[in-house]
Amino acid sequence: MLFSSAIFLFLYLPIFLVIYYVIPRDWRNAFLFFASLVFYAWGETLVVLVLLLSAFINFVAGRLIEQGQRKTGLLLSLIGSLSLLVYYKYANFLFNSLQGIAKLLMIPGADEINLAEIALPIGISFYTFQGISYTLDIYWGHIRANRNFLDYGTYVAMFPHQIAGPIVRYADIAPELTKRTVTIEKFGIGAERFIIGLAKKILMANTFAGVADVIFSAPTTSYSTATAWLGIIFYALQIYYDFSGYSDMAIGLGKMLGFDFKENFNYPYIAHSVQDFWRRWHISLSSWFRDYLYIPLGGNRKSRVRVYGNLLLVFFITGLWHGASWNFIVWGLYHGLFLLIERAGLSKLLVRVWAPVAHVYTLLVVLIGWVFFRIENLPDAINYLQKMIGLGPVVTVEAFAPSYFINVETVVVLILGILLATPIHNRFHQWWMRRAPYFPVRLVSDSLYTFGLLALFVTTIMYLAADTYNPFIYFRF
Repeated sequence: MLFSSAIFLFLYLPIFLVIYYVIPRDWRNAFLFFASLVFYAWGETLVVLVLLLSAFINFVAGRLIEQGQRKTGLLLSLIGSLSLLVYYKYANFLFNSLQGIAKLLMIPGADEINLAEIALPIGISFYTFQGISYTLDIYWGHIRANRNFLDYGTYVAMFPHQIAGPIVRYADIAPELTKRTVTIEKFGIGAERFIIGLAKKILMANTFAGVADVIFSAPTTSYSTATAWLGIIFYALQIYYDFSGYSDMAIGLGKMLGFDFKENFNYPYIAHSVQDFWRRWHISLSSWFRDYLYIPLGGNRKSRVRVYGNLLLVFFITGLWHGASWNFIVWGLYHGLFLLIERAGLSKLLVRVWAPVAHVYTLLVVLIGWVFFRIENLPDAINYLQKMIGLGPVVTVEAFAPSYFINVETVVVLILGILLATPIHNRFHQWWMRRAPYFPVRLVSDSLYTFGLLALFVTTIMYLAADTYNPFIYFRF
């Protein structure tokens, strides 16, 4: 079940909210846990048992660590959680990779062995990392283990952050699991955030996806260099508005239930270096790798060679986390390589040069990287990159010239997409609050904003009803 689906918006969510606020507060965790399992099982059926098993393993591991069996508990968490992740997400990838190597070596019978496709439980990467961070925080003495499986299970299974993040750490919401309040104001802020996230997904991301998917699925002989650039720009905007839209919806739903999730995106496309990009993009993931992998490996305290090796390892795993395919590994190592180059001295140069130059450099690096992220077949990705620099196959019949995609809708959405990927809205809001300090003016502006928000919601629903194209690009997690 997706947040942007009609069944969630008009059936699941209204019924859930009514029951959630009618029942006594002491029952809310139990209801949230049960409702989250229903939400997860709606499309996953019995695979929900994987989530429950992962939660149980880390709950038991946390109790063992706190009771003094520290290494036993930590090993149980790491081996148990990662075994589930490797089996369900990476078994087919590892088998196919080894089989490919065996075929290259011409090992007899290599192509006679087959492995059935293993269904990937949605969200397994998220709840695996949440469970590991929970036990590591207990091991390091940052938090106490939860003694109530219902409360811990609610944290793991909670549907707002289940399928697309952000990665919520137990320490960040532990107090709210036992005691939380929701005011009308907080509920309203959450509803506002959810509507904005939904609009990002339906109005922006889906529109960008419609163009990007056509270009990326077409042969490179059917479009020009300009169209190739148009495709990757639209895809870059698609993936940003898709993922940040889901994060906004998750944060909004959390507030509506009394939880405060941390921000997951901070205008990554205004970054002036690759390092800056990763401070702004998928913040919950990059900070997780920093705190639970990079720093334990030694962080910046080791020799330069060791630091560079640790960075490459982190970004190798970052790529692999995004999907079980070589193109994701290449994408991760590609970003890791530019981080090494910046650490080697480029970052000092980027600070001194004219800011737009640093910004263009970062955008070019990120856009080229998205080609590897989008195209699973590496030779096809190379062909696309060649097309971007004018070295690709000669265009025989230009079926997809840039003008093919230009209409009022795409132009308007493209302009809005570029503008809203910057903090222009926040700066305008701050400017307006300084210029409209008096109550009557503020009342009128707030009323107009509320009306505009409702109009945005209605428009989004109309688009959702009129268009069945509703892709979810983070299904690999």
